[in-house]
Amino acid sequence: PELGTLNRKKISALVGVCPYNRDSGHFRGKRCISGGRADIRSVLYMATLAATRFNPVIKAFHKRLKEAGKVPKVAIVACMRKLLTILNAMIKTSQKWKPAMAN
Repeated sequence: PELGTLNRKKISALVGVCPYNRDSGHFRGKRCISGGRADIRSVLYMATLAATRFNPVIKAFHKRLKEAGKVPKVAIVACMRKLLTILNAMIKTSQKWKPAMAN
């Protein structure tokens, strides 16, 4: 129900695809995703797996991240966040999918 009403940072945090850092002093911990709505995150994960194969925008983004040396799961989570922000913007502006808008 919140899709289309929140900004991209808040919607990413709500779903739980925002990487949070665990730093303290000089210690630099790992970035991880946590919290949020697990059921939405699992559906978004499966949609992103399909999008990395068949959607040209997400496919190019995923390829660019992998070529930059990102771990496959990190690249998938970044694609999940990108897909979520695209869907949020589409609902907010009441527009259909346009590949040019997604870039």
